[in-house]
Amino acid sequence: MKTNGVQRTWLCLAASVWLSGCAVGPDYRKPDPPVPVAWSAPLPHGGNMAQLVTWWDRFDDPVLTQLLTMAEADSPTLAQAWANITKARATLTTNRAAGLPSVTASGSAQRERQQQGTGATTGISTALTGTLDASWEIDLFGKVARNTEAAQARIDARSADWHDARVSLAAEVADDYVQYRACRLLAQAYADEARSQQDTARATAIAVKAGLTSLADGALAEASAASVTATATDQQTQCDVLVKTLVALTGTEETKLSPLLSQVPANLPQPDHFAVERVPAALLAQRPDLVSMERELAATSAEIGVAEADRYPSLSLSGSLSRASSLGAVMTTWLAGPALSLPIFDAGKRAAAVDSAQAAYDSQLATYKQGVRTAIKEVEQALVRLDGATRRAANAETAASGYRQYFEAADRNWRAGGVSLLDREEARRNALSAEISFLTVQRDQIEYWIALYKALGGGWQPENPALSPVKSLGEPS
Repeated sequence: MKTNGVQRTWLCLAASVWLSGCAVGPDYRKPDPPVPVAWSAPLPHGGNMAQLVTWWDRFDDPVLTQLLTMAEADSPTLAQAWANITKARATLTTNRAAGLPSVTASGSAQRERQQQGTGATTGISTALTGTLDASWEIDLFGKVARNTEAAQARIDARSADWHDARVSLAAEVADDYVQYRACRLLAQAYADEARSQQDTARATAIAVKAGLTSLADGALAEASAASVTATATDQQTQCDVLVKTLVALTGTEETKLSPLLSQVPANLPQPDHFAVERVPAALLAQRPDLVSMERELAATSAEIGVAEADRYPSLSLSGSLSRASSLGAVMTTWLAGPALSLPIFDAGKRAAAVDSAQAAYDSQLATYKQGVRTAIKEVEQALVRLDGATRRAANAETAASGYRQYFEAADRNWRAGGVSLLDREEARRNALSAEISFLTVQRDQIEYWIALYKALGGGWQPENPALSPVKSLGEPS
């Protein structure tokens, strides 16, 4: 039986599809960077604590929860991260489309009138033309497949970037909020001391005028009052600066944010703790930034195959069907066939592209390995700092209480004339310094908890999808 042209075309198409199953380039394998078998730094509470996922709620602080929600609702960083996800998805669609047939259609209609020199019309004719064009580049060596593989990996990477941005934003808001709470306590302490010193300076000035105390004591009292007042002013300035920072993070007007911040309790928050995995290898799967680096590595691996496929022949199928009607006659024309493009000489351009893709992979692999080291370092450092702050806190509290009692005793003795103003001022400075140290240790302890929370991935899990703006913090990551 004879095979006509249409049958030959379909046979060629089937053979091309069969050949397109070959994809050149390396098949990606996730690297397994070396990590310690256990954390070196002490684990708080032996690592047996609550989970990270709902950790922010464990602050039991409605103001913090509202600040976090406001920050997420209007975060340029999260909006940018989401736009990058959308862009990556569009790239995937484009890359997939490159492996599918494309069909275009066109048509035209013309009407013609013929007229003699006398002005008489000899006839009117209508010409209709329709054309249907189709083309399909066969993915012989897996260029389209590798491009699609790279695009999908980058969607995963950009999604992980969104989660990383969300964790970082929450940690930054919480850290600044804790600093603000501590700043207010310090400002209140300095303000109380300033008022006390001003009262002392006025009382001492009266005593100097009455000749009951020396001019030196009067000068010391006045200098001490001025010094503490200046420190109180500086501390309040720092609090005002932190308010500006929270305004920028939350995207909320200060006139709306200030009343909210005025509701904070007169103490530092005490969050519950969370679990610290005993095996550092788990960190590789629970930190979104590391997942992003690994997915980017997968994309660069696939792009080696894309560059390699460019060195091989490319095959495309094309066809055209046209139909024209004019003066009552209809004519149909069709053509179909393959086209083969074979790279012969390009002065090493395609080989250089493969080398460049391989170098990009090597660079990203080094970035990923360094990222793993940095992540382990951040956790270890946070654990060490948290352990140190926890051990210092009890001593700092004891010191603050003891110095405060000593100052109160020295103040009573000074008022009774038993000790000099210099001794009283020294006791006051020691008491204030101890109180500041205790507040600072408390603040640092909470900040190290926040740093550890962030270093451990912020409760993110790989199966949690990125969400389009705007979602509240109370919803899953």
